[in-house]
Amino acid sequence: MENFVYEYPTKVYFGKGAAQQHLPGILASYGPNVLLAYGGGSIKRNGVYEELTGILKAAGKTVTEFTGIMSNPTYAKVQEGAKLARENKIDLVLAVGGGSVVDCCKIVCAQAVTDEDLWDLEMVQHQAPTGTPIPLGAVVTASGTGAEMNGGAVITNEDAKIKGGMFAAAPRFAVLDPAYTLSLPRMQVLSGAFDTLSHAMETYFGRSDRDNVSDEVALAVMRSTVTNMRTLLKDINDYTARSNLMWTSAMAENGILKVGRVTDFECHQMEHQLGAYTDCNHGQGLAVLHPAYYRHIVKDAPEKFARFARSVWGVTDDDDAQAAQKGILELEAFILECGLPTKLSQLKSRAEITPELLRQVADSVNLLPNGPRQLTHDEVYQIFLECL
Repeated sequence: MENFVYEYPTKVYFGKGAAQQHLPGILASYGPNVLLAYGGGSIKRNGVYEELTGILKAAGKTVTEFTGIMSNPTYAKVQEGAKLARENKIDLVLAVGGGSVVDCCKIVCAQAVTDEDLWDLEMVQHQAPTGTPIPLGAVVTASGTGAEMNGGAVITNEDAKIKGGMFAAAPRFAVLDPAYTLSLPRMQVLSGAFDTLSHAMETYFGRSDRDNVSDEVALAVMRSTVTNMRTLLKDINDYTARSNLMWTSAMAENGILKVGRVTDFECHQMEHQLGAYTDCNHGQGLAVLHPAYYRHIVKDAPEKFARFARSVWGVTDDDDAQAAQKGILELEAFILECGLPTKLSQLKSRAEITPELLRQVADSVNLLPNGPRQLTHDEVYQIFLECL
């Protein structure tokens, strides 16, 4: 294990009816002005909006709504939310939705208390934000990203064509009610769950000693995610499977898997830039890229890939090299089993995905030294072409 300092800032309220049971008491600790943030309005169709606004009204809160937060939230949307927060003297931001809503609000909370341009500060000057962010709470209605469990946010700067990680306000509390996810479309549920699987895989395949506690937990999270995704393939409304996936999502991003470890995260870097150029679905983009990426690095970490194959997929080969290759084949078969896309051409995109576009995407990918082997931009381009 490498040296580490671990502290967990978010208090979690988990289970059916958690909002009704706990939010009234939570809200008593904050001032009167609440920014209620959400996405395209699905919470108004499934009853969550009515439930939460009723709780806020009963608590005597003045509510300002921040709506229309998109998948792959933009920096322009962050500025819109920060302006609302300043103008309405917001005491608490309540982010209701999935990772996109929560991520956007993390940066809103920090941007609202400073005149500094946070993108320039963090992404150009590589400095941390100053000032104390507005308190943030999350009510999760779509699990997978684990965004409610940390202070990191993935934001797209459309002008710069960069989808990158920023760091600001971790939620003070998170309400995780699996029942809130039951109205989600089938593919959104599976895409989100694959993002969870990706988080655990990318942490596990980071450069580190071979055997450690964090790897053991990561493998368990992977197994549970796969098992419960398969349960949902049989019954998409299975509450127990939804609850397990909501918690594996949280476990994958609350820092536990990263303790004493170096996280690979190169596949996420590739998908982030693909998303910056195409606005594709994050989990589906990862499903396309992961097998191709792993075929490029499997020979650099055959023992880790073999352990992954045996522990997660039940591969029985004694030879590490053969087991490692079979693990990647099992991952590919699972992606097909879930009905997730396997080619870039199958992704919904705002731009035609061509070799020329992929060259631009590849050249803009952040190359990390944390995996079994650091890629080059040319190798990233080759991976994209293999996925086309």
